[in-house]
Amino acid sequence: MEEKYCQSCGMPLQNPEEMGTNGDGSKNDEYCCYCYKDGAFTMDCTMDEMIMHCAQFVGEFNKDAGISYTKEEAIAGMREFFPTLKRWAAR
Repeated sequence: MEEKYCQSCGMPLQNPEEMGTNGDGSKNDEYCCYCYKDGAFTMDCTMDEMIMHCAQFVGEFNKDAGISYTKEEAIAGMREFFPTLKRWAAR
């Protein structure tokens, strides 16, 4: 099974409770609950602003994934990955 990622922040979408919601309350399988709620993005930001927002959580990501990225390594990786995500690819 192909792993799905939030098309805004890149978070893996592994559980239905992590999925965002559409305007009618149904689950949205493209965006996470932190980025998309009630049919709209929760943050009006640029891709670089989203990267810096996500960089705050590198320690938590490292712990959950068993990896030890520095904040700088994570930012560099996000700068490569985020342009492939639906929200940012169109810009």
